[in-house]
Amino acid sequence: MNKIAIIDMGTNTFHLLVAEIGHDGYDVLYRDHAPVKIGMAGINEGFISETGFQRAIQAMQRFKTKIDEFRVYSVYAFGTSALRNAANGLALAEKIKSLTGITIQIINGDEEADLIYSGVKAALDLAADVNLIMDIGAGSVECIIADQQQAFWKQSFEIGGQRLLEKFQKHDPIILEEIKALDSFFETSLFELWTALQKFQPAILIGSSGSFDTLSDIFCIRKKISRTLTEKETPLSEEGFYEIYSELIRKGRNERMQIEGMIELRVDMIVVACCLIRFLLEKHKFDRIRVSTYSLKEGVLSNLFQGKLIF
Repeated sequence: MNKIAIIDMGTNTFHLLVAEIGHDGYDVLYRDHAPVKIGMAGINEGFISETGFQRAIQAMQRFKTKIDEFRVYSVYAFGTSALRNAANGLALAEKIKSLTGITIQIINGDEEADLIYSGVKAALDLAADVNLIMDIGAGSVECIIADQQQAFWKQSFEIGGQRLLEKFQKHDPIILEEIKALDSFFETSLFELWTALQKFQPAILIGSSGSFDTLSDIFCIRKKISRTLTEKETPLSEEGFYEIYSELIRKGRNERMQIEGMIELRVDMIVVACCLIRFLLEKHKFDRIRVSTYSLKEGVLSNLFQGKLIF
């Protein structure tokens, strides 16, 4: 049995997963996350702020302590949108390497989409359905149109929640003019997605972790649906989404924090993320929504178990 650690260094959150891989399967031993917010106050200008730099280092040092406790054999760390786009992203990766010994692989958008697709496939049976998988991160949004066997189309868009928040939402609660500005931005910046939707006609929208997790949490509490922490798929309906969305756009931060199921990690970016989801649902008719709790790090784990090279 080999113990491995996987670190997803996202723009808003760093995630750690420790697992043990054997011949017959794998077991997740430990999960942790840290709200590093390395995209805050700099992502649209192409740099990671000094405070974000330090939060990232502290999170990775804490992860390294936990990794050592588990006597991990190999560590796989992946940097995504903020690290690949920031002028000082490589400097941060090199600093973390010097302090922890952890080598960070900064991946491009296509590679990120591939790992998300692998993670979703590990969680859900996609069967022969044509699905749009969407992962709304703080830095980028990955979109994959796929069934269980193959991805027909994929693209990463550098329009994540932190970027949208800092560029468009100047008022809290958000005002109508800002929502209209977001809609106009989505219409043009996601042109390739709208073209792909027309071509492939996906019937199911699959939200991958992030804001979709929080929306599902709120939905389940309101519908009195019990769920466990180990579930790979959680419920969310289109009607349920619209009910939550209409509430989120009317409330300021403090009021949003009072919503059962809301977490501080998502409270700031969830409004602009939901504006994107609402625009998508208006643009293309889906038969239903599914939510995968698995994403990039589980995709890495699945690929490692299958003996696939991680780039």
